[in-house]
Amino acid sequence: MASSSPLEITAQADAAIVEKPIPLDENVLQKHVAFFDRNGDGVVYPWETFQGFRAIGCGYLLSMAASLFINFGLSGKTRPGKFPSLLLPIEVKNIHKAKHGSDSGVYDTEGRFVPAKFEEIFSKHSHAHHNALTSDELMAMLKENRVPKDYLGWLASYTEWKILYVLCKDKNGLLRRETIRAAYDGSLFVMMEKERADKKKK
Repeated sequence: MASSSPLEITAQADAAIVEKPIPLDENVLQKHVAFFDRNGDGVVYPWETFQGFRAIGCGYLLSMAASLFINFGLSGKTRPGKFPSLLLPIEVKNIHKAKHGSDSGVYDTEGRFVPAKFEEIFSKHSHAHHNALTSDELMAMLKENRVPKDYLGWLASYTEWKILYVLCKDKNGLLRRETIRAAYDGSLFVMMEKERADKKKK
């Protein structure tokens, strides 16, 4: 049974993406995170984060590292006033409380999508190709977004964008606008998982 690479799957997903308006009052950050809530109970445990990363094409080691890093970093922030849990649950409804610094600003403090900030990614940083980022442009954007001494924010932003780039760059090494936008609202993850599942059936 032949398998497809994340790059092939993402190329197919790109073709299926239609850029529809995102309601300004919608908590898009919740939708982004909800993909990893594998049983739909409103809570994301480390094993669900692991399953989500595997579903979009990440290897075992990366998926395991990501699940521990993400759940350890976000669990307490999404459970204000609650006693810490060794199971490191992330409460989806409170994910906006865990928003880190040194980011693009495309999510506001309530988890809503900010169109102007999304457009700014490309107006300020996509120079070589229209509506796409090269690896160098992506690194320049991350550097410009850094808040002084916000080392955890730097690490979180770098990790998020680097994984997205490695999994979703096209054959020319470009991370395209449609892919980035779909990643923000979580629809990219759903499409990637579906494409992988469909390939396994063939």
